[in-house]
Amino acid sequence: MGKVTGFMEFERLEEGYKPVPERLKHYREFVVGLDDAQSKVQAARCMDCGTPFCNSGCPVNNIIPDFNDLVFQGDWKNAITVLHSTNNFPEFTGRICPAPCEAACVLNVNDDPVGIKSIEHAIIDRAWAEGWVQPQPPRHKTGKKIAVVGSGPAGMAAAQQLARVGHDVTLFEKNDRVGGLLRYGIPDFKMEKTHIDRRVAQMEAEGVVFRTGVMVGTLPKDSKVTNWAKETITPEQLQKDFDAVLLTGGAEQSRDLPVPGRELDGIHFAMEFLPQQNKVNAGDKLKGQLRADGKHVIVIGGGDTGSDCVGTSNRHGAASVTQFEVMPQPPEEENKPLVWPYWPLKLRTSSSHEEGCVREFAISTKAFIGEKGKVTGLQTVHVEMRDGKLVEIAGTEKTYQADMVLLAMGFVNPVASILDGFGVDKDARGNAKATTEFTNGYATNVPKVFAAGDMRRGQSLVVWAIREGRQAARSVDEYLMGFSDLPR
Repeated sequence: MGKVTGFMEFERLEEGYKPVPERLKHYREFVVGLDDAQSKVQAARCMDCGTPFCNSGCPVNNIIPDFNDLVFQGDWKNAITVLHSTNNFPEFTGRICPAPCEAACVLNVNDDPVGIKSIEHAIIDRAWAEGWVQPQPPRHKTGKKIAVVGSGPAGMAAAQQLARVGHDVTLFEKNDRVGGLLRYGIPDFKMEKTHIDRRVAQMEAEGVVFRTGVMVGTLPKDSKVTNWAKETITPEQLQKDFDAVLLTGGAEQSRDLPVPGRELDGIHFAMEFLPQQNKVNAGDKLKGQLRADGKHVIVIGGGDTGSDCVGTSNRHGAASVTQFEVMPQPPEEENKPLVWPYWPLKLRTSSSHEEGCVREFAISTKAFIGEKGKVTGLQTVHVEMRDGKLVEIAGTEKTYQADMVLLAMGFVNPVASILDGFGVDKDARGNAKATTEFTNGYATNVPKVFAAGDMRRGQSLVVWAIREGRQAARSVDEYLMGFSDLPR
């Protein structure tokens, strides 16, 4: 813990943002993190609560009270050691994790929770600045070869863990740069890609081999999934060349909206729109980039991906941005005695919303309308919940103007052809079928083929991906060696 009476003396201090007019001019990060003194005060709020629910609220089980206390004591070097013991990439989670740990904070029962995420952010940024983040190459080599397919946070975490215990790890990525959704889904203004690049450099020094632009298996010809691969490897070849294969690709199949007019030009999945801007930010030239300049943009989907579309559209210079959410508007404050320590349903306003966006709740799109093959608007109706079902409200029909529509309604499952290529069984939701049990966890029905991350659990958070990658690494190591010293 920090200071015994700190939670009574100090208020929660939020990280700041640079002004909206300034940050809309670029795609760089704009969060103003806590300095050392502010971090110490925030850490002082950590209570001697006996049972720290924040630990279990965090999917990677970060040892939060311990690193809070170390920050309070000014022992930053040991703080990063504690943080890295459970989380390979705190610079990712410290920026884009929604912080379920804070929802579970005991102080959150009747007060504002400890700013755990801001402290984590401060620890890892200090560690990089001080040069404390160094490669950890293995002391010996096992001679075992492992292929990890998919270089998002699950694949990166698994590859790093496996390389550190001496395995020869090759990480395959179908796109031209490492990072998966972190690279080509999360906008740069939420997380700059230098954070990925220096982890890649660390992992290369630890022995991980990265092969980008390599598609493992095949995608359907009509697939809208981002694919900048220049070569293909068959699943059979991987199974022949490697002692184990770990599938850590994403749940990349976007949820569609098959209503009349869907074929009109100007209607795109969010994951057609967002990756292109990140690629341009990286210095690449793109012909026919999807842009929102001067357009009336409607984003369908009220989650984080929708919010990312809002922020990117505003940076393009959209004439207007409206975001639709089919569910009713949640309350501004949760009923803490009812929901704590679980993740609450409440209204969440992102930095992108604050930059300019009209939000419409309880609204359903009935049809897209257009002229000369291009979308010009949407026909909508408001809905309400009755007996557990969303029902249209008569007399609430309305037409909205739209020059661009971005579908950000989430992801349904991994691309089926990838799993089919390996012969992996799927669960009822189309994900790779594998358990998380201590024994044989993450193993699929196919010998020596494992699955983790969104490919196994469905779309989820970066922190869950890191957890699954770490746990799957232990299972793969145990499968190959008969035992494992890797943490679970």
